[in-house]
Amino acid sequence: MHPTDSPAPTLVFREATAEDVDALVELVQSAYRGDDSRAGWTTEADLLDGQRTDPEAVREIVADPSGRLLLAERDAATVACCQLEHRGAHAYFGMFAVRPGLQGGGLGRAVLTEAERFVRATWGVTEMHMTVISVREELIAWYERRGYRRTGRTSPFPYGDERFGVPRREDLEFELLVKELAAPGVSPA
Repeated sequence: MHPTDSPAPTLVFREATAEDVDALVELVQSAYRGDDSRAGWTTEADLLDGQRTDPEAVREIVADPSGRLLLAERDAATVACCQLEHRGAHAYFGMFAVRPGLQGGGLGRAVLTEAERFVRATWGVTEMHMTVISVREELIAWYERRGYRRTGRTSPFPYGDERFGVPRREDLEFELLVKELAAPGVSPA
């Protein structure tokens, strides 16, 4: 390391609390909707208008005993988050957001890696599930490079329920992606 170089700030993970709700809503909204989201590559602004989530939905996730809302902080600022839900033999991964100006630098990969470690260690699951809007080819390709596979199993987008946004297209649906995780205590090959 060059003497004038400083190490990257440490990423700290913790479980969200009720006090984090407003900051999380802002983070998720900024990563997916509106003009702010266009600073990153995960924007859904061309697919959906309106909100991505709201305080009530985030409060429910934080309070749900079957799940966790995991925060990533850098210098005490929330920079990323993800929802983890224990669903029996597998875990569900959702509400994944990285601050738009920080996307593309490995932060998302670090959060996904921590999420996979957490569900193996905490719940003993060996499979992670997630749903992604099927027309999000670039995002799906990113997950595939990290070991997730497309299943071809789809579910409908909740048209008419503005809690999830206002669709700008008629062809939106979710596709299930799945990744086999190493058993707890076993390092992946």
